[in-house]
Amino acid sequence: MRARYSAYATGNPDYVWASWHPRTRPAQLDIDQGPQWLGLRIVDTVAGRPGDDHGEVEFIARHDEGVLHERSRFSVRAGRWFYVDGDLLA
Repeated sequence: MRARYSAYATGNPDYVWASWHPRTRPAQLDIDQGPQWLGLRIVDTVAGRPGDDHGEVEFIARHDEGVLHERSRFSVRAGRWFYVDGDLLA
């Protein structure tokens, strides 16, 4: 999660795309027009430890236009963690 946030914050769409699960990632990704990211706070985690095949991360990411509060789901594929999808939270 932290690596994906850093990739968004530094404008690295290649990492964001490569760390997105192939089943759910978009065909193209344009993060150049996105907000300016200001900070990340991890609120909660479920599973996601070595030996697990899935995990969840609830986070709040601040940006210049407001906040993004999401519970993201990740899964392991070929020994690497991939973002699958997430639910926006109020």
